[in-house]
Amino acid sequence: MRKLIITLTFALLAGIAFSQNANDYMEVQRAALKTEKKAIVADAMQLTEDESTLFWPLYNEYNEKLYLTNTKAYELILKFANEYETLTDEQAIALWNESMKIKKEASKLETTYFKKFQTVLSGKKTLRYFQTENKIESIINFQLSLEIPLAE
Repeated sequence: MRKLIITLTFALLAGIAFSQNANDYMEVQRAALKTEKKAIVADAMQLTEDESTLFWPLYNEYNEKLYLTNTKAYELILKFANEYETLTDEQAIALWNESMKIKKEASKLETTYFKKFQTVLSGKKTLRYFQTENKIESIINFQLSLEIPLAE
């Protein structure tokens, strides 16, 4: 399972910054990752039928909003890639500030939905779900750290 995520994540990220069709490529890869992610979550959660009935609509709602936040992050990566060779101090600061804004937005979303998931799952299963999300995000962030060069 972990190897599959890493493979998909690497495929997603390998061409983002330098592909002429980065947006098209990214969307195809994100769709594939979305399907695999859902399967991984299902496997990790081991939900009862009653839990599933309540969990999956909330999961879809959360992930639609998370997708929008992640899109902002991917767009910021593309912006960095486009400005990388000519990056000014002002652009670097603006990129950092935008990055922090996106992180705050993601944190707020996570906090809001943690509370919502607690209304349909036990505390332990809510924690398990967000641990699973965190593990997937960590793998993606690790791959990003390998692919994105440091500013010069």
